[in-house]
Amino acid sequence: MTAANRRLDDAITDFSRRLVDVYGVVKTVYVAGSGPAVVLMPEMPGISPDVLRFARWVRDAGFTVYVPSLFGIDGACPTVEGGKEVLRRACVSADFRAFAGGGTSPVTAWLQGLARQAHAECGGPGVGAIGLCFTGNFALTMALEPAVIAPVVNHPSLPLDDPAGLEISDEDARAVRDRIARDGLKVLAYRFDNDRWCTGQRFAAYRALLGDAFDGRVLPGGSANTDPPPFFRDVVGSPHSVVTAHLVDEDGHPTLKARDEILAFLADRLTRAMRRQ
Repeated sequence: MTAANRRLDDAITDFSRRLVDVYGVVKTVYVAGSGPAVVLMPEMPGISPDVLRFARWVRDAGFTVYVPSLFGIDGACPTVEGGKEVLRRACVSADFRAFAGGGTSPVTAWLQGLARQAHAECGGPGVGAIGLCFTGNFALTMALEPAVIAPVVNHPSLPLDDPAGLEISDEDARAVRDRIARDGLKVLAYRFDNDRWCTGQRFAAYRALLGDAFDGRVLPGGSANTDPPPFFRDVVGSPHSVVTAHLVDEDGHPTLKARDEILAFLADRLTRAMRRQ
């Protein structure tokens, strides 16, 4: 995909658009593919063409991908002003806890319910959950739902005002830690080494919580795409989105290797485990 093409909005015509009710709250979810379920949460400022590119890779790897609309304009290429407005609204929304001391974002309960429904629809040993940026840590919190067995935490940016913080309450952190240890789960995570929103301090906090169950992988910032969409260039302002906006779609590239590692992790947890049953 060229830089020019990446800046075009995506009509999302190859996904089914569903209205999903969880606990009486209805949200739009885009669904495509077949096989075990993977919930892919969007990064700020929404379901961009780069997020959808990654969703299609997940679909084409043999999974049913569920992409919930949590903020922004679905399919839109992230602009500077539009992205800033989406970020402002999300930071004051009751669904999210963007700052230190806020605890677990309430929307994660809805996402756990979505994972439960997706598992019922698709079967298999469980569900994968992939968080990106603003939703990065949501994949960890979703592990409170027993159906979630393959959490992937990509460049988690919350809380925005505490580089060493984790966007989760103390109670939920203990429950997630215990569940991961009890069931022998692994948490796969990625960041760039010079990401100002997802720092080494944050990965250290994950390691302190989860121990060896946390597999945090760090890519050199110099490998990031140097021509991302305007929001990432001017607002994010550093290498950040490993498998979306800052991915370089070239054979052998570190970011493309990260994509392949994530797909292999999902296959190991969701597909090979199903064959072993």
